[in-house]
Amino acid sequence: MGKLKNLTLLHSNDMHGDFLAEEIDEQLIGGVSMLSGYISKIRSQKKNTLYCVAGDMFRGSVIDSEFKGISTIEIMNLLSPDVVTLGNHETDYGIGHLLFIEKCAKFPIINANFYIRHNRRRLFKPCIVKKIGGMKILFIGILTEQVLNETKKDNTIGTMVDIADAVKEVERICNSYRSEDIDLTVLLTHIGFEEDKKLASQLSPSLGVDVIIGGHSHTLLDEPVVVNDIIIAQAGVGTNQIGQFDFVIDTDLNRVASYEWKCVNINQDNCPVDDGMERLLNGYKEVTDAKFNRIITRLKKELTHPSRTEETSLGNLCSDILKESLGIDIMLKGSGGIRSKSLGPTVTYGDLTACFPFDDAIYQFIATGAQLRKMFLYILRDEQWIEHCEFYQVSKGVEIEYIKNEKRLTKFNFMGKPITDDQTFTVGIEQYHFINLENFTSVSTDEVEQNGKARVISTSGNQIYEEYLSEHQLLDADVEGRINVL
Repeated sequence: MGKLKNLTLLHSNDMHGDFLAEEIDEQLIGGVSMLSGYISKIRSQKKNTLYCVAGDMFRGSVIDSEFKGISTIEIMNLLSPDVVTLGNHETDYGIGHLLFIEKCAKFPIINANFYIRHNRRRLFKPCIVKKIGGMKILFIGILTEQVLNETKKDNTIGTMVDIADAVKEVERICNSYRSEDIDLTVLLTHIGFEEDKKLASQLSPSLGVDVIIGGHSHTLLDEPVVVNDIIIAQAGVGTNQIGQFDFVIDTDLNRVASYEWKCVNINQDNCPVDDGMERLLNGYKEVTDAKFNRIITRLKKELTHPSRTEETSLGNLCSDILKESLGIDIMLKGSGGIRSKSLGPTVTYGDLTACFPFDDAIYQFIATGAQLRKMFLYILRDEQWIEHCEFYQVSKGVEIEYIKNEKRLTKFNFMGKPITDDQTFTVGIEQYHFINLENFTSVSTDEVEQNGKARVISTSGNQIYEEYLSEHQLLDADVEGRINVL
């Protein structure tokens, strides 16, 4: 046994603008003021403490969207992470805006596998070595390929960027830092829990990777998973919790001698409030409250969206609103674009914006029954239930019954009648999903455009929601069995 030193590693992921505490059972939960208070407390108690964030700081709140991420960077500056990696939502405001945002950050943002296609020049610094307590900790940033789905909207820069193979990039960096006497190597990833496990299984032990701290899949673990002697952890989503490693590092052998991990609940019982953060938040909140607190409508009851991989009452409402307003046969509403677990019964403009932060144009295309069948067989494939795939809320009139272990549709109806292969339907879908149609449904835009040219039928889905809801009171929706997975 060599020389032993202690290291505490705090980690968050997929914060998604979850800045404000909420009251649950008369107790304040989450929010960056108490999160900052906890981080500061641990930093004062434990000398060798680092705090890292595994991507997706942006999106999910009106404070973030109103200021296009500038507010988020200011809040993150006050949190003072030691290192952050990119998430796919960091590109939502455009790559050019992201590069501007990086200049506003007072903390390092790293990524090893996002690069310019023609010269393979990385857009960000690939890694960083943090020196603390006589130890050298190497962090390497890795990003999911899904970032390319969003960059396709940018007709200039979007065509010039690509994602390199994660394994090769990790190998390249680990091999390049052999002379640094690295005591701990941490992959800070935003690729999803299942992909983290795959990545760990493919890495040679000789590279010396010790830990993967992940994001993207919003996985909340009871304990870390070990694959190929690499410790893998993730801390759910938002600011209601934070992951905490307490390592004992053997600095002679450059390895983990032992560790403890826990997922710490951020609440008023164990987290002091950071008054400086609270003042910063209140400044942003005053601006957004003035704009976003006006009431749009009142629903008959609270509608919920507990999971992105199942039919939900909130999903049914918004897909029906778009179908009716646009006069189409079927609306496919991206389930992951509904960012609130519930909406109503009173709905403010702020509630609406937080629920649908990715305001997008809507395309109409014509699909045959055979193409729709192929789409849903792909959407409901096995990977849907274990990975971070695209799922859709469907409008009224569609009835799908899918037997999972047989991989087949036993019911595929429209307006009470079986869909035949040669029928055609007008289908609405958001721009992000249309430009990635083949990736998300296995049917390409070229295939559907053989039935007729696709076209934009609305430049803003959110304007449709706002207009419709403001004109209708006491709307209601339930789960009806539109998509039934057996």
